[in-house]
Order: sequence, then structure tokens, then C-alpha cells
Amino acid sequence: MHTFRVWAPFPKNVQVQVGKEIFPMTADADGWWTAGIAQANPGDDYGFILDGAGPFPDPRSPSQPEGVHKLSRLVDHHKFKWNDQHWQAPPLASAVIYELHLGTFTPEGTFLSAIQKLDHLVELGITHVELMPVNEFSGNRGWGYDGVDLFAPHHAYGIPDDLKKLVDACHARGLAAILDVVYNHLGPSGNYLAKFAPYFTKKYSSPWGEGLNFDDADNAEVRRFFCDNTLMWLRDYHFDGLRLDAVHAICDHSAQPFLEQLGLEVKALSAQLGRHFVLIPESDLNDPRLLWTRERGGFGLDAQWSDDFHHALHTVLTGEKSGYYSDYGTLANLSKALKQAFVYDGCFSSHRRRLHGRSPEGLSGHRFLAYLQNHDQIGNRAKGDRTSQLLSPGKLKIGAALVLTSPFIPMIFQGEEWAANTPFFYFTDYAEPELARGVREGRCREFAAFGWKPEDTTDPQAIETFNRSKLKWAELSQPVHAQLFDWHQKLIRLRRQEPALSDGRMNNVKVTYDEKKGWLVLERDGIIVACNFGSSDRRIPLDMSKSEMILASEPDIDGVNGINFPAESVAIFKQKKSTAPKNFF
Repeated sequence: MHTFRVWAPFPKNVQVQVGKEIFPMTADADGWWTAGIAQANPGDDYGFILDGAGPFPDPRSPSQPEGVHKLSRLVDHHKFKWNDQHWQAPPLASAVIYELHLGTFTPEGTFLSAIQKLDHLVELGITHVELMPVNEFSGNRGWGYDGVDLFAPHHAYGIPDDLKKLVDACHARGLAAILDVVYNHLGPSGNYLAKFAPYFTKKYSSPWGEGLNFDDADNAEVRRFFCDNTLMWLRDYHFDGLRLDAVHAICDHSAQPFLEQLGLEVKALSAQLGRHFVLIPESDLNDPRLLWTRERGGFGLDAQWSDDFHHALHTVLTGEKSGYYSDYGTLANLSKALKQAFVYDGCFSSHRRRLHGRSPEGLSGHRFLAYLQNHDQIGNRAKGDRTSQLLSPGKLKIGAALVLTSPFIPMIFQGEEWAANTPFFYFTDYAEPELARGVREGRCREFAAFGWKPEDTTDPQAIETFNRSKLKWAELSQPVHAQLFDWHQKLIRLRRQEPALSDGRMNNVKVTYDEKKGWLVLERDGIIVACNFGSSDRRIPLDMSKSEMILASEPDIDGVNGINFPAESVAIFKQKKSTAPKNFF
């Protein structure tokens, strides 16, 4: 016996099809339709018929084994046997996060094959694994940000139990699991929600069409839909937290915004289950209110991505100044990012041609994620080129050192730890020719702002684009890649060993630099990180009488009254403890 329920106030008649049989459903005053079917069991396929049209997938479908346009499949979440009963995620403040894309992380591109690589992450020193979206989207390959069946794991990655096995395997190795979800829009292919109910509103528009209805008429069930989606991933799939994609694109002027409601409901679930959960929004608004407590007038979320840090570091290392990178490119920018995450904290942005951001004063560095690479900053390049294709090994080591010694939560993108040579492209698998053509043309228009030519743009629809994005794990055995892996390991180990590197206190961060000579020194409570970004040797004025070098990217960094740094090198020093007797009188 299974009771089918669907919120569908738009149609006048709703039926449920189970297998090949069709059954009537009964409506209540709130637009919910129900039907109890004695012969329906987990594993059965079903869909809803709306005023004679359909069947359409369930908006809350737990599984779409044949894709976004076919029937849904019943899943019993209670049947899976978990082995993580005593699991508790490490604190986010001590995290080193690893972002990965299921389809390209392994040759097979499945939930189960990813389990085979988890020991590599443990060896590296990772604490949290962040999966790019795994909800059902159109076709067999994609990034997942165009999902339409938000409750269903993508069929090409495996069945729902396979995803649970992956999370269970993470926990068995001491790895927390974070899932990327998209609550600012739905994908264009297989999006049937508008046939059921007012999930969308004409009040707002977005690059993907009408905005989601978080604050217009009949919005209560829409908000319930997305809150329930979050609670399902945390409760039924045992994820330890969610990354919330592009929350700046959520339009909501409610007295209690959706994001605040979401945070409260996650806290309630945490209290109920006795497990710690985190919500990590992505936003380009530089608005600390996402992280402020509710008592202060904020949303009470846990941490957010810091694109300002990325842009400041990326532009200093690469010299790129096109598109939104035009707002960055100086050591002064990087210094400010290291000290407070936001470069734009209410000051004028020439790229945006307006004042941008607000000061994050009072917030800990533990509330921000720092990274040199992520899926966006690689995949949204015409050639999908990583920093390993843009930078020398020396500069890669500088970038890694500043990420992993910053006061923020460090994040690494798959393959970055060994300077993978494989690109990471944007790829799709739309069956609709017009949609496929629109994606191709849209990418070319977007890339024009960076000066990239259309002929340099790969075809997102081509299977080769997807296959070329897959990691080549054999690279790890090659000397140059092994050396970069070793460097990342040592930096992560150092971050664990030195309390100053994980305390998150931004008021303890000091930065000095010489814009002309191209050097920068980061100091954090007795730990000194000195970087020579230049293409020639530099003498950096450091007093070494009270410090010792504990890690260096090059063997010939030396000196007494100032340190001689080879081109594109970095070294980390620790102040020696005073041995003088203390005077207690």
C-alpha cells in the first residue's frame, strides 16, 4: 500500500498512473491530491496525469531511472542499512574541503566508482567532500545546475542506494559529505512544475526564465518544497551540509526570507537527529548578513564562498585583467582579501560601475571559503583551462600556500592537488536542438567579455567535451604531479600542526607587500608566509634572528638580514619561542 500525494492546484482533474494502470485522485481545499493504491510498492514506476495530459514525473520524484521526461520510481528510504550511527562531522572551522564532479572524478563517473578514490582524499588530508549537484537533470552528462527533479539522484551516476553507499563510505573514512543544491532556478528541459502549481512568479525574471515563487501569492507550498528537499538530503541521504548555489539570484522580499526559514528548519532537524549540519551559500553580493545571527538581523547561515579572495589571488598570479577580473590584479587587493575576505566592502567597483559590498567586520575567517580553483572559475573559461595550464609550478605552489595558510576554510577542486593537466569544460546533453544551439551561442556571448574568440570555445554538447574533462589519475605517478601532491599534503599537515593557521581570527592577520618588487608577506600569530611573485630573485626584508624556516617551495631560499627568494617561490617561517626567564616581580 502506498499513498500518492501531489500539490497540483492548477489542473481540475489529477490521476496517478502506476505501471500501466490509472487511478483517480482526490483533491483537498489546499490543492493537494491523494490516492491510496494497495498494489503500489517500492520499485514501481508512476506518474501524474493532469486534465488528461501526461503522465508527468512527480515534482518530488525520488528517482528518475529513465531521465527527466519519463516515469518516476518509488523508493523506500527506510530500507537502506547505514553503518554511520555514531558519525559526527568534523567542525567546519577545521575543514579542508574537496569539490568534485561525479561524472568526471573517475573514468566510470558513478557514485560507486567514487568510493574507490576516497582513500586518496584521506591521504591528502581532506576532511569534507563537496559534490557538485547530483539531482536529476536532462541527458546523461552535465554539471547538474540545470536540475529539474530535485529529489532524485541523477540516473547516470547510479541508483539512490548507490549515493547512500558513497556517503556511508565517506563517513567510514572520517570524511564529511556536502552536497551542492540549486534553489534559484530550474533547468529548461524536463521542467514540468509549472503544469502543477504556481512554483514560478512573473514578479521576477532570471537568466533562466521566470523567478521561483518565494514571496508571491500561494508561495507557502513552494517554500515547503525547497525546505523539504534540504531536509531530505540531510535526513535520508545523511549529508552533513549543503552548498547553496547563487543565492543572490533568489528574489524574496518576505519579512522572513526563505533562506532564514531554511536555516531555522535545518537547525531544528539538527536538534532532532543530534547531528551537526552546515549551510554554505554562494553569493556575489559581498553581504555579510547571510552570516550574521538572526538576532543581529541576519540569516544565520554558516559560511560562504569568497570569490573576492579567488579573484584577487588569481589575477596576481596570472596577470589576467579582463571581464570581472578588471576589478582586481594588485597586491593591495590580495592583501585586503587576506585580511577580511571581501575586497569590495562598500567601495566602488569599476566593473559593476557602482558601490559594492559591505564590511564583514566582526566575522571569523571560518565563515568564508578560500580557493584558487573551483568548477565555475575553470569551467566558465573558453578552454576550460586550470591554473596548472596557466601557471608555472612555482606560482602554483604560491597559490596553494596562500589558500592553505589563509584565515579561511580552504577548498581544493578535483585534481588541483596534483596540478592535473585535464581541462574542466562546461558540458551538456540536451536532446532539444534549439536548446543545444542556445547554449552554444550563449557561451560565446559570455566569453566575449573576456576577449575569448568563438573558435576557441568547445561545444558543450559534444561527448568529447565531457570525456576530455575526466581526471587522468595516472598523472599522479609522474614526478611533477607527485611533487605538487606532496606540496599540498605538507601544507595541509602544517595547517593541522600550527594552531595559528586554523584559528580564523582575521584581526591577527598582518600583510606587508611591495607592489613594484612583487613580494608579499602574510603573518598570523608567529607564522610568516613570504611570497616572491616576481620572475627574478628578490630579497624580502625579514628579520630571521627570531624565526626558523619550516617549509619552502625551493631548496635555495636563504639569508640572515633579509631572505633571498628565487623567482616564483614561497617559504613559511615560525617565530622561535623565547627562552629568556620570565620576571614575575
